[in-house]
Amino acid sequence: MIYGEKSVERPIRWAMVGGGKGSQIGYIHRSAALRDFCFELVAGAFDIDPERGREFGKNLHVDEERCYPDYNTMFLQESRRKDGIEAVSIATPNNTHFEICKAALNAGLHVICEKPLCFTYAEAQELEALAQKQNRMVGITYGYSGHQAIEEARQLIADNALGDIRIVNMQFAHGFHNVALESQAASTKWRVDPKFAGPSYVLGDVGTHPLYLSEIMLPKLKIKRLLCTRQSFVKSRAPLEDNAMTLMEYDTGAVGTLWSSCVNCGSMHGQKIRVIGEKASLEWWDEQPNQLRFEVQGEPVQILERGMGYLHPSALIEDRIGAGHPEGLFEAWSNLYRRFAKAIVAKEQGKDIDFWYPDIHAGVAGVRWVEKCVESANLGGVWVDY
Repeated sequence: MIYGEKSVERPIRWAMVGGGKGSQIGYIHRSAALRDFCFELVAGAFDIDPERGREFGKNLHVDEERCYPDYNTMFLQESRRKDGIEAVSIATPNNTHFEICKAALNAGLHVICEKPLCFTYAEAQELEALAQKQNRMVGITYGYSGHQAIEEARQLIADNALGDIRIVNMQFAHGFHNVALESQAASTKWRVDPKFAGPSYVLGDVGTHPLYLSEIMLPKLKIKRLLCTRQSFVKSRAPLEDNAMTLMEYDTGAVGTLWSSCVNCGSMHGQKIRVIGEKASLEWWDEQPNQLRFEVQGEPVQILERGMGYLHPSALIEDRIGAGHPEGLFEAWSNLYRRFAKAIVAKEQGKDIDFWYPDIHAGVAGVRWVEKCVESANLGGVWVDY
């Protein structure tokens, strides 16, 4: 149980690039980072418009002198201060992630980056090598993985409660972009422009979320090959897809499917993962994140509730309120930011960690998966080796 006590000796001096007024994701970054006193927001380059960014920063109680016009200026000026920033979160369009992350690592900063980490597997490997060289922590905001039910699922699978894994069925298929919403919303427009979004839309934007959940639940399962088909049902989005189907074969003989979509009309969110073993299955749906379905063949369905004493101890340590009270996405993100802070301190002290978090390797894996899906789809939907 988290009681609000400090989990790091002092708050980490932290800044943001992007996440300004109008950002879809900036507020949850700040709320998550500041909730447990693990980070202190002391600087930022919040907006591509320097004046607008400065005004926004002032309204966040950031010193006006530390509201910078761009990230390069911020990294340089902060490096000259004795109380300069130690970590930075990147909440900007996809096409900027690689250069900002690289600049931050070269400046000796720890990095928390929105996904995708970058556009290509080669770029991702470059950042991975740089993070290792600089001995810096890089975290990726796969925010849904912070729900405690994910850890319970991981432990059930590790305990062999499902038996040998046969099928992994994943989806993140919402319906909010069933029409060309981007013609009216600037926050959506860049997501369907290859110059800003990269080689994919929904594969990278939503598909990598359940993919990462599967990697956490099933760390020993490795993709052997995959096949992907993708469509642009809103034709103006081509060559980027608004719907994609991916089939995967794992090295154990198990198979997986992942449906990525923003045109699933009527679906509010539609992120689910179902893991099917030889004797039982489990399923998690992010619209009911406090519950995990556990289904043993021939027995009544069990609904495992967050916060209950029958769960594994590791699925209880990040509870913030007793069972029966719902926790949501802000709590899940706060759990991740708390882990990011502890991982930063461990890096600084040269210590090992006994917990998982979406790290640089998770970022690399997501970029690699998208690249392979695009390769398969562009070849006409054929199997490609992973």
